[in-house]
Amino acid sequence: MRELSTAFAGVVRALTTRAAAEQGGLLSGQDPTAVNLNDPLRLWIVQLGVIVMTTQLLALGLRKIRQPKVIAEVIGGILLGPTAFGRIPGFTEHIFPQASRPFLSLVANIGLCLFLFLVGLEIDAQVIKRNARLSVTVALAGMVLPFGLGAGLAVPLYHEFIDQSVKFTNFMLFTGVAYSITAFPVLCRILTELKLLDTTVGIVVLSAGVGNDIIGWTLLALSVALVNAGSGLMALWILLVCVGWTLFLLFVVRRILYWVARKTGSIRDGPSMFFMTVVILLLFGSAFFTDIIGVHAIFGAFLAGIIVPREGGLAIALTEKLEDMVSIIFLPLYFTLSGLSTDLGLLNNGITWAYTIAICALAYFGKFGGCTAAARWAGFTWREAGAIGSLMSCKGLVELIVLNVGLSAGILSQRVFSMFVLEALLLTFLTTPAVTVFYPPHLRVRAGPGGDPDWRAQKETPEDATSASETAKRSQGDDDSKKTRFTVILDKIEHLPGMLSLTQLILPSPPPYSDTDPRSVTSGSTVDAYKDGASPEPVSTPMSLDAIRLIELSDRTSAVMKSSNIDSLTASDPLLDIFTTFGALHGVDVSTSLSIVPFDDLGASAAERATRRESQLILVPWFPPHVSIDIGHANMTHANATASGFGGHGGGAMPTPRLSSIQNPFEAMFRATAAGAEERDGPLIHAQFVRGLFAAAKTDVALFVDRHTPGTSGKGAGMGAAMGRAGRYRLFVPFFGGPDDRLALDFAVQLCANPKISATVVRVTKAEDAADAETRVQSESPTEKNEAVNTATVASVFPDTVYGNATTQTRLQSETADNIAWTKYTRNDEAALAPALARITFLEASTAKPLHHVVDEATRMCDPHASPGVSAPRLLVLAGRSRRMAVENHHAELKALIEEHGGIVNAVKRTVGDVATALVVAGCEANLIVFQAALPSD
Repeated sequence: MRELSTAFAGVVRALTTRAAAEQGGLLSGQDPTAVNLNDPLRLWIVQLGVIVMTTQLLALGLRKIRQPKVIAEVIGGILLGPTAFGRIPGFTEHIFPQASRPFLSLVANIGLCLFLFLVGLEIDAQVIKRNARLSVTVALAGMVLPFGLGAGLAVPLYHEFIDQSVKFTNFMLFTGVAYSITAFPVLCRILTELKLLDTTVGIVVLSAGVGNDIIGWTLLALSVALVNAGSGLMALWILLVCVGWTLFLLFVVRRILYWVARKTGSIRDGPSMFFMTVVILLLFGSAFFTDIIGVHAIFGAFLAGIIVPREGGLAIALTEKLEDMVSIIFLPLYFTLSGLSTDLGLLNNGITWAYTIAICALAYFGKFGGCTAAARWAGFTWREAGAIGSLMSCKGLVELIVLNVGLSAGILSQRVFSMFVLEALLLTFLTTPAVTVFYPPHLRVRAGPGGDPDWRAQKETPEDATSASETAKRSQGDDDSKKTRFTVILDKIEHLPGMLSLTQLILPSPPPYSDTDPRSVTSGSTVDAYKDGASPEPVSTPMSLDAIRLIELSDRTSAVMKSSNIDSLTASDPLLDIFTTFGALHGVDVSTSLSIVPFDDLGASAAERATRRESQLILVPWFPPHVSIDIGHANMTHANATASGFGGHGGGAMPTPRLSSIQNPFEAMFRATAAGAEERDGPLIHAQFVRGLFAAAKTDVALFVDRHTPGTSGKGAGMGAAMGRAGRYRLFVPFFGGPDDRLALDFAVQLCANPKISATVVRVTKAEDAADAETRVQSESPTEKNEAVNTATVASVFPDTVYGNATTQTRLQSETADNIAWTKYTRNDEAALAPALARITFLEASTAKPLHHVVDEATRMCDPHASPGVSAPRLLVLAGRSRRMAVENHHAELKALIEEHGGIVNAVKRTVGDVATALVVAGCEANLIVFQAALPSD
């Protein structure tokens, strides 16, 4: 039963009885897959390659249907075993020969100890303490009922399939434990991927899962002790020694380990080399002790993980040190060994399938029924209770570990083992779809502050939501175009200077200055009274900022651990801390949040947060231009390759970023296109995120493209540098029409309330000739239609926003709205808008090449010699994205511009729209804000 010790002894025997050393190799005609006890590494590498490639390929497909990676590992092990590939003549004899099993088993069991250590690191007793009131009932019901059903089913299974030399008590214990266990690591990942960790259901399930896991491993230790004991008295001695070792670790070693962590600075600065050495020795020392006393080694490793200090994120840092090797190499090896023992071909008759169905049905409904009933009794709705029962039914790899322990002990037969493996696989597979059906996103209830799962105070009726929305609208006055509630997206430190500068612009205007430079062409109105800079005291409008930090949820265990500790991470995150301090210095209310979700859900998560906070405008940054990629020299920087900080999409260490003189923030994308780089490269990944946000947002969105280059000033300097030049800005708004352009115009007027900001708004219309008129009637070229259809196949899984069908009715409605907006600001005599309008110059232009006209105007305004003096204001272009309900289709002219100035990837055009793309292609050095207005709700 001492599996780790037995595997080690088997390796020693194999090495001590080996033949004479062989000097030949592949070139001398030797088979590299032949068993060679002198050099077992050769075959082990072959086995590792086959296992890892098989599981990774399966994981790629299962990830599309949101199934955890453990499903792929289990299926991969089964396929490599006698069920599938093992039936190929010679496969098992060459790839997994019996003589090589001791080496494979030793590595797999070492990995299993490391994995159980990580499981112990994941468990936080504080989670149980905070939510014991609701979770204890669910945890107990999820243990007692399944254990009883498993014990009852053990009777017929024992008489039908188990050798009578096996004690029935031992078989019953293993069956009951297998039924009652919940896979806590897999449960954490499912909760994180479904974004349930901050809901009442997620918190209760997480707490119940922790308690269930601890009780389950204790029962497993008890079962192993009873199996290894020759008599009842010996079993008692084993249990007492195990309990004594547990208490020694919890109350003595734990304090010593905490002292070592403090003395080595590991709590403050992360685990030191000495602390890591102590922990690894403790891990295997505890595993060795529990193994030699008659309890499985994994229980000792699990205890070692529990006693590691949690202060300062030390447990998460330790997990980051170990998790990659465990998840990539060790666990797949273990599951392959399990698969080699699983032969679904043994399920070859009616009685076997009848028992298999009974095992699956009782296992699911025992766990589901017990937890659902307990949750309903605690006050949850039937849907919430059903979601709790479905989540607690997750088996995953924990039950497989229990089953393998039973198989190695001779308690389970090969046939019964295969039955239970199929049950564990099926129940794990059903968890995600069942939860999605029971608890869809629109029914989810968020937990209270501090993770309080008291849902009764959190529920909100549609009437309450409507009332709150109406109250918020009344609080901002009659002017609906005035933005007072903003959501700011942060993901990398490089974005912070630009986002702080942009936020500075939208803050309430300071007291008026006499040296402002108002600009207006309007005369004979109230605006004339402010041409001399004598502005009245501005009216302060309450403003709130909501900063959200986005981190990609990777396959790593540490990412899941971070997800379950979001409150502490939010409080200590440096980006959020800086932004909060910035808001406090300016007297603005700043709320913060941190979201760890899969990459495909990053945009939707930000959009959902903005909707929940009733934000009026989402501010999202483009990645900074000063860190570039050089595909030609295979030197991709970390900032771009990790998609602007979204958790390192794609994984792997990247070269150190190098500074570049690139001023075009999209030049990296140009280089990627010229070198034939894939669309999944860094900048394009960020473009996918932005497009996903545009597609999911139910509120207005502003994409800020900053030309910030650290250490520069003057020409080419970003907004941060411009702040040093008296903080003066000049806005340029090319107004073509449509909801996005109207949003840009409204925002420009709002910004110009600041005395240091002036603007030029040009209403551009296309002067058409006969050839152009025919093209305009069609309103959308076939190329553009095909481009929209093919959007999902080019570098994105997100639905794109495309031009709508331009009918006569929609065109008239859009032109009417454009005229109203234009008239509102060019002929407005309201005193409230007069100070801002006095700083805006309104012009009109009719040209056959509107994009060329916009580019020429923006280039002229960027010229530092156009405005005398060293304090010339920095230019900021406000443009509509116009990817839907657009008035003009610039496809033909943009194509000509691209041919004139150089190529550009389609992702740029799809992300920022035609006008911004024209400015980028032409090399305009102005900062850009690209707007997308929210579509009216049906």
